[in-house]
Amino acid sequence: MKNTIFFFLLLLSLSISAQSQITWNMGMNIAASTSGNEHPRIVTDAASNPLVLWGHSSRAMFSRWNGSTFTTPVMVNPMSMTIAHAGWMGPDIASHGDTVYVVMKQTPEADTSSHIYLVRSFDGGITFSAPFQIDNIGDSISRFPTVTTDDTGNPIVGFMKFNSTFGDARWVVTKSSDYGMTFSTDVKASGWSAIGATVCDCCPGSIVSDANNVAMLYRDNNSNIRDSWAGISYNGGSSFSNGVNIDQNNWMLMSCPATGPDGVIIGDSLYTVFMNGASGTAKVYRSVSSISNATSQPSQLVTGNIPGLSSQNYPRIASNGNAVAIVWQQAVSGTAQLPILFTNDINNGFPAMYDTVDLANITNADVAVVNGKVFVVWQDDGSGTVKYRTGTFTPVNTSVHSLNNITSIIGYPNPVSSRVINIPLPYFNNLNVEYTVSNLLARELIHAFVTIENGLLKVDVSSLQNGTYFLKIISGSQSSVVKIVKE
Repeated sequence: MKNTIFFFLLLLSLSISAQSQITWNMGMNIAASTSGNEHPRIVTDAASNPLVLWGHSSRAMFSRWNGSTFTTPVMVNPMSMTIAHAGWMGPDIASHGDTVYVVMKQTPEADTSSHIYLVRSFDGGITFSAPFQIDNIGDSISRFPTVTTDDTGNPIVGFMKFNSTFGDARWVVTKSSDYGMTFSTDVKASGWSAIGATVCDCCPGSIVSDANNVAMLYRDNNSNIRDSWAGISYNGGSSFSNGVNIDQNNWMLMSCPATGPDGVIIGDSLYTVFMNGASGTAKVYRSVSSISNATSQPSQLVTGNIPGLSSQNYPRIASNGNAVAIVWQQAVSGTAQLPILFTNDINNGFPAMYDTVDLANITNADVAVVNGKVFVVWQDDGSGTVKYRTGTFTPVNTSVHSLNNITSIIGYPNPVSSRVINIPLPYFNNLNVEYTVSNLLARELIHAFVTIENGLLKVDVSSLQNGTYFLKIISGSQSSVVKIVKE
């Protein structure tokens, strides 16, 4: 009991000293320890509710917030399929409104007959499909799938690819235009440091996208220099024509650190986080790169000097509008900590001090940001559970002329079979917008002016026949396009 009180007071003092912009709620377990806790990942649905994925006993476990509690975890992989996961890697998840994708690697990993699969949900994770195979790679070997979505809600998947003898490690990307049923031939996204360079073959990566820009983030292996890089695509992941060293620490390491980078795209800027041990201590860094120029500013430590710090690792980053949050695991004076570095306006940079979400037994964590809320999940090996904590913040005041600053405008349900499709525009509440709906031949079928109420644009599509359309939202001189499917 005394130790519990001590940790609570220490956590409270750290939060106060950081002068956090976040008002935190109490933490909770997502499920009992019997459901496992490895490598949790979090996204949100169309109503800004958290959806959580993690690994347990060769299974991919999933739970969603139903408005008052987390649902009983369900297994999203078939009983006949075992999947790869550990504390440092596992299945990945992405969402676009109520469209949810989970990607996972079948075991044994180093077997040419084991593949990467995707399951999908169009109802926010209430139900999931049977698995679709992603990696159509013949006698090659695949590993470490990671997923994002394009602006129309189709999945883009990155994974590590090897030859049949587990050599020639590289990152490749494949995409779908039918919501995950089929995938294109994969294209190479890595290899930018030097001709013949491979990638760190036991380091997971991550993929992020916005509009036509896609970044495949990975740890390189250029003659044992293991800095983090980004392969850049300007055509939605169809090809990768540029690469940038987001790290620049020249970490020479003869072994594999089993940790990789993460990132978000805001406009032309790629914000990334990663661990590097070139200083002699594993530390977390952040950097910002120009996508159009494929250039990166020098990376910076996420924290200043911390007395008693022995290591930092497993960073994750998330954004919504201009709000950005970074979480990672660190050990200070023998105690594991879960810090968070947060800004509600990235244009003003990050604060000098971090906040602390939790103490003790943290292995890794993930974070999501949406509509004035921050969600954090982490693997707690003391309790054996996935833990969860949420907080609120005040978003920056976005004006009517900043529609293009919203990094991802989504509609739900999409595909839509009901009368109305909803478009969340939380920063445009009580403001006027114009919208049009056009078919694939660019013929305008609907044109209207509305005032946004309750942060939601409601578009009546009852007059449309089944098919694919483009919804264009216009505010001042800015506009954004959402692809919708009527069925």
